[in-house]
Amino acid sequence: MTAWVKGAVALVCVAVVALVCVFAFGAAYAAATRASGASGRVVVHKVDAARHAQAAAEATASAFSPGLIVSDDSFFNARAMTAPQVQAFLASATCRPADGAPCLADYRETTHSTPEKYGHCEAYAGAANERASRIIVKVARACGISPKTLIVLVQKEQSLVTRPSMYGYQRATGYACPDSADCDATYFGLFNQLYSAAWQFREYGFSSDWRYHVGTVAIQYHPNLACGASDVRIRNQATADLYNYTPYQPNDETLKAPDGPAGSCSTYGNLNFSRIWNTWFGSPLAVRFPDWLPTCLRHPHGVSCEPVQIPATP
Repeated sequence: MTAWVKGAVALVCVAVVALVCVFAFGAAYAAATRASGASGRVVVHKVDAARHAQAAAEATASAFSPGLIVSDDSFFNARAMTAPQVQAFLASATCRPADGAPCLADYRETTHSTPEKYGHCEAYAGAANERASRIIVKVARACGISPKTLIVLVQKEQSLVTRPSMYGYQRATGYACPDSADCDATYFGLFNQLYSAAWQFREYGFSSDWRYHVGTVAIQYHPNLACGASDVRIRNQATADLYNYTPYQPNDETLKAPDGPAGSCSTYGNLNFSRIWNTWFGSPLAVRFPDWLPTCLRHPHGVSCEPVQIPATP
């Protein structure tokens, strides 16, 4: 057997194992959905709510690690959900619009075609009257970002899943909305916000010029410098991306009372990202494949495996 055939056989075997794992994950997700009710909606049991809320808050505070907020595999897995799965998830959410805006499950927008952008995102084919769920998945796959990341992001930034507003749709991901100035209206709209944020997350991993990177970095607790900072050992690219996007960590006071009341130095952005993910999708630190499989299956630094190419027969 020639060397290239041996290599091809090995790669195919790895691919088969990976597919088996993916199908097992999909089956488990489907089983969980069926167990929640025939409608596919998430069933929430509100028993002794105060006690359980307090327990959840304490668990969140003890589990949150500022140096590892989300695994690369969770953050960059662009095929974590299909458009129908995203639609079913959005339809299952408890949604109370703030100003007559549609819930995200019912929101539609006409998107515009966007060419490949600096190698970070593939081209996006625009379409009329696209569902939000389809926009989320198309942007995720164009840019190599998990749909779960984008869903959590729009909830963290604007509560779009549970408390949507027209104001929030315009600023869905908080992109081009700095703490010190008004948002740039050039990027308003759900599609613009999603695509721009996903592109930005990829940009953070392509350049070494960004302030937050894998390694030890001083991270503030609040925009007010008087609130202080502490060194954090950032352990992966996904966590570095979150700090470049929202450059603060929660202080001890915030971790002890994640639901408030807020102190003068409280910031909740990255803590809420972790809490929302954990509530809706399970641990944000989850990794699908064991260490003995190729590292690229776990999206290290946002890089996934190259497609297997079998050489043509001479």
